[in-house]
Amino acid sequence: MLRSILLLCGLLSGLISQVEAASFDHSTWDQLLKKHVIAIRNGQATQVDYAGIAADRKILRQYLGQTSSPTRADFDRWPGAEQLAFLLNAYNAWTVELVLTGYPKIESIKDLGSLLQSPWKKTFIPLLGETRSLDDIEHGLIRGSGRYNDPRIHFAANCASVGCPALRHEAYQGSHLDAQLEDQTNKFLADRSRNYLQGGTLKVSSIFKWYRGDFEKGWQSIRRLPDFLARYEQPLGLSAADTQRLQSGKVVIDYLNYDWRLNAVPSK
Repeated sequence: MLRSILLLCGLLSGLISQVEAASFDHSTWDQLLKKHVIAIRNGQATQVDYAGIAADRKILRQYLGQTSSPTRADFDRWPGAEQLAFLLNAYNAWTVELVLTGYPKIESIKDLGSLLQSPWKKTFIPLLGETRSLDDIEHGLIRGSGRYNDPRIHFAANCASVGCPALRHEAYQGSHLDAQLEDQTNKFLADRSRNYLQGGTLKVSSIFKWYRGDFEKGWQSIRRLPDFLARYEQPLGLSAADTQRLQSGKVVIDYLNYDWRLNAVPSK
């Protein structure tokens, strides 16, 4: 009997360890986002109260310290959705921390770079056993890993600029990441300041120019940018006829200039 009880306890302990290893607590970041991110245009965009986050910087740094704790081995044991949620949250939180190093004296995150180095190439992030840059997270761990192949990440990773997709007002969670990414994509494409049909030209964000290859890698069996955009005909405001013309090459895709101004709440 005792041996059976000990065996059962061992199995339960192992199961609990597996559950813990498969998730990461993003609640601190979630609370900061809910408190300091303000939705505008029906949630199609957001503004960030950087002054408010600066006042709560101790809490932000607590979360950043938490993201630095998992080892690469810990990370590799998580399910793919948990990994991606972790990387997106880390990218966004460390971007906010970078902005705060210059706020309120900057008008754009680009002001934090130099002629020799963009702000995204600065190595200052202790993550998964290495000191990394924002580019390392986005282009190495997310896009370059070959693990995720989901172009919707471009509507979730936030570069602290007006032209960027919204910084979501909640943390990404592996348990419902697909729904969150779909919501981000729909809201961004519904924003007529960044994506709209004008005559025979579909004007879209430069994101689709810079990362066109990501939208043509086979996610949902999509291998052409027009087909990706056609999938979202409703948020783009396209009629059935518009969509047909888009997919047949009769609609020109043009790319709008990117607005690099800081996505901050306007000063009063």
